[in-house]
Amino acid sequence: MSVKTEVLKLLEASRERDLSGQEMAESLGVTRSAIWKAVNTLKKEGYQIQAVNNRGYRLKEESDVLSEEGIRLCLHKPYDSQKIKVFKCIDSTNMEAKRCALNGEGEGLVILAEEQTNGRGRRGRSFYSPDGSGIYMSVLFRPKPEISQDVVLITTAASVAVCRAIRDVLSQEPQIKWVNDVYLNGKKICGILTEAVSDFESGRIDIVVVGIGINYHAPKEGYPDEIKEIAGTVCAEDEKIPRNELVAAIIENLCKLYQDLPDKSFMEDYRKWSNVLGKKIRFTSGTDWEYGTAVAIDEDGGLIVEKEDHTQEILRTGEITVRVC
Repeated sequence: MSVKTEVLKLLEASRERDLSGQEMAESLGVTRSAIWKAVNTLKKEGYQIQAVNNRGYRLKEESDVLSEEGIRLCLHKPYDSQKIKVFKCIDSTNMEAKRCALNGEGEGLVILAEEQTNGRGRRGRSFYSPDGSGIYMSVLFRPKPEISQDVVLITTAASVAVCRAIRDVLSQEPQIKWVNDVYLNGKKICGILTEAVSDFESGRIDIVVVGIGINYHAPKEGYPDEIKEIAGTVCAEDEKIPRNELVAAIIENLCKLYQDLPDKSFMEDYRKWSNVLGKKIRFTSGTDWEYGTAVAIDEDGGLIVEKEDHTQEILRTGEITVRVC
């Protein structure tokens, strides 16, 4: 492990106090010059490090850079051994996760990026992914036969995992718009894109990649016109909670729910956090739009809609919008 990485681990673990160059040098068995070089490299990479004569170095409270070291410090057993890769800029974390899977990477790999140049949402839409203000992450799964029949529930579980993490880390109460969008205070803060790759010969799902995009802070330049009326942020402007903490909580919640998919106990939370049940909606599972009322969510995550002719339809895929009456 490089000196820079070790220095970052020490600084992340000691945000509440100053660390002298001598203290870090002795801890790592290197020279103070090596510590100085590592600190300056970290500063160039965007870490806000306070340096005070005769006191030492400290990560500033507002320093918020995604890093494997910062995330790993927030993970608890047995999730603290997850393989994590963090990129400054990448085309798409989902695309990178699939590339890694094809190269033999195992289950549980987490890919993160500070910026995406080709972030994607459902139905081929783009996902706005500016530098430094969001969480763009993907988790790779290789479903075992005993849970393969429940893989369709991974998107539902991911929505619950994000909501639980936001509740636990930020003390906020988000809501879920069926099937994969998370809202806070009436604004969309998170989109989830799940992609599966099947084995050609057996037809069994071999790889599942869960992509999660979160608007954490408001981007400095603001949101583009096409989304500025609907996009919100999960973290208030005056809050200084590092993104690494929320990432770690999402990893833990998602991996636990993935292992528990067959028992479907998370469906209770999914229904509780729904922001569409009981509301009039416009919906489509193909090309034509219909109207009805969202009345329930079944055990497999399907949205039960009572149409205007009083017949019912269960949506497994598709698109909905809440009607404003």
